[in-house]
Amino acid sequence: MTTPASFIPEARFAIGEVVKHRLLDFRGVVFDVDPEFANSEEWYEAIPEQIRPAKDQPFYHLLAENAESSYVAYVSQQNLVPDEDGDEVDHPAINGLFDGFDGARYRLRPQHRH
Repeated sequence: MTTPASFIPEARFAIGEVVKHRLLDFRGVVFDVDPEFANSEEWYEAIPEQIRPAKDQPFYHLLAENAESSYVAYVSQQNLVPDEDGDEVDHPAINGLFDGFDGARYRLRPQHRH
């Protein structure tokens, strides 16, 4: 059962914002937002129960990086905080989606706006 849209929290982060994970050591730039969980049950069940987030909140698609690699991450709103260090994210897909970084956020290329 899904929560009525009127009870789903608003997205706290916008496309292009740089964020970091509250518990794990990675950061990334938001490139899409789901108003509530929209991944597979298998993916959800793979998260340890004691840290499994609620489904009725925004989930963010990130072009993410850590000390070892870059990848795409899917993260609940409760596990993200703003990354205020002002550094760019090192991910090979950024130039295809974004058109520059102003020190706080990336500008989405015009062809990707809807």
